[in-house]
Amino acid sequence: MTNEETKQWAEQVFEKIDEKLQVEVKRLGDKIPYVPDEKTGLYQEDKGETDPVWWTNGFWAGMLWQMYHATENEVYKKAAESNEETLDKAFDIYTGLHHDVGFMWLHTAVANYRLTGNERSKARGLHAAHLLAGRYNPRGKFIRSWNRDRAGWVIIDSMLNIPLLYWAEDTLGDPRFGYVAQDHADKVMQDIVRADGSVNHIGVFDPTNGDLLETPAGQGYESGSSWSRGQAWAIYGFALSYLHTGKKEYLEVAKKVSHYFISEVAKTNWVPLVDFRAPKEPVMWDTSAGMCAACGFLEIAKHVPDYEKELYTDAAVNILQATFEKHGIKELEKDGLIDHATGSYHDERWTEVPIIYSDYYFVEAILRLLDKDFLIW
Repeated sequence: MTNEETKQWAEQVFEKIDEKLQVEVKRLGDKIPYVPDEKTGLYQEDKGETDPVWWTNGFWAGMLWQMYHATENEVYKKAAESNEETLDKAFDIYTGLHHDVGFMWLHTAVANYRLTGNERSKARGLHAAHLLAGRYNPRGKFIRSWNRDRAGWVIIDSMLNIPLLYWAEDTLGDPRFGYVAQDHADKVMQDIVRADGSVNHIGVFDPTNGDLLETPAGQGYESGSSWSRGQAWAIYGFALSYLHTGKKEYLEVAKKVSHYFISEVAKTNWVPLVDFRAPKEPVMWDTSAGMCAACGFLEIAKHVPDYEKELYTDAAVNILQATFEKHGIKELEKDGLIDHATGSYHDERWTEVPIIYSDYYFVEAILRLLDKDFLIW
């Protein structure tokens, strides 16, 4: 497809997204969605009530802010503001929060502040950034990911949470947030990204000195396999770290992981498997990996010479088109935009279903193709 044809396609998809999300906003009210009910196809659970500290609770508002920026429709703004206020309960609970405070408040408070200048939103974002910086281990030079007895655990998802620290650095003019973020990115680059461009999901480090102890399976098939969404977290996360720091090493590692991802997803007609190194049967898909990777490819394309751009933009468009054609949820009476996302290889609860973060990255990527997005990271 030519650039003009891509834009025409993306514009048509955007119109469908806008129509459908307006219906969903009215149906949801103040609820924070996650996965639609299997029987009804509608969002039933309100994560703001059942689990205020749940890590995905910012993605719906992030989608709404992206749409508000693109359309100036106040319906999106009001619902996003309501979700942001609901997440104050998560600050009060505190004990369930971990490194995913980036996902939770970049998409709510920080997005609000960037678009409206709301001072209360700025305070919420800085509160979250201080929580994230407080998880930094100065001996190991990493940010611990999870809670409980996992003092040395780091997961690749963290690369998309540290942009909260880059924002805090810029907002406060305080370089210590950037130092923490870069130390962490360097650690992930050194010990979690593999030489061939694949990545581990988890690195377990000695919390007293930062030595790598093991790399458990995590949400992929097994240790040493290649969980596709983990590759996508790395692609977009390192591209964003390059955007915020200008460190060429980050762009190079984002490209290396991208080349690995592209070589794998091209084998399956541009929709990724849950794990690129899992057994051939059963065949299991994860559209969320493709949606996030597409955003990463489009970010990389901004920073490479013209002769390289086509590789990344074509890969992004191929993934978006194939996914929307095969797994787009077109019916207005059903919630969700993209089906066949999978939370984890071995967890049957959320296997090949619509999941809120898959929708978020799809919306962001479509808006980026149309130059209607804004930097939420």
